[in-house]
Amino acid sequence: MADREHSRSATRRGEEDALGGDDPHIHVESKVVRGVAAVREMMASTFGLAGDLPSLVDTGCGLRAPYAMTSPRPENVTCLACREHAWQEHLRFAGEIERLGGMAGSAISTAQAKLAAEKHRELAERFSGPRRAE
Repeated sequence: MADREHSRSATRRGEEDALGGDDPHIHVESKVVRGVAAVREMMASTFGLAGDLPSLVDTGCGLRAPYAMTSPRPENVTCLACREHAWQEHLRFAGEIERLGGMAGSAISTAQAKLAAEKHRELAERFSGPRRAE
């Protein structure tokens, strides 16, 4: 309930939070499975090009937050709505990977698909649990 209120009030504040206002939470990108940093890293390793990271990103709770206030690591994410979003996205992606591995002519084997799906299910489980105390 408190986190829903956080999301609603943050949405009303709009640009204040988008510009790094008073939102103390660490969020996840809305595309947590296919994040900006992962795409940037792949482009750099493939083509030797490294573009600038965006200053603001869409988050799992619906806000636009500074990239520096996001993390793909469950231990760092403090926004409950973002944790739930990441949990759902990793579970959804695990299912997609398993279906892909089972298709005839797939570029990945069934064993590879199961391994990747298990990794995403483990990440989903870490997002579903409480954030560790520091």
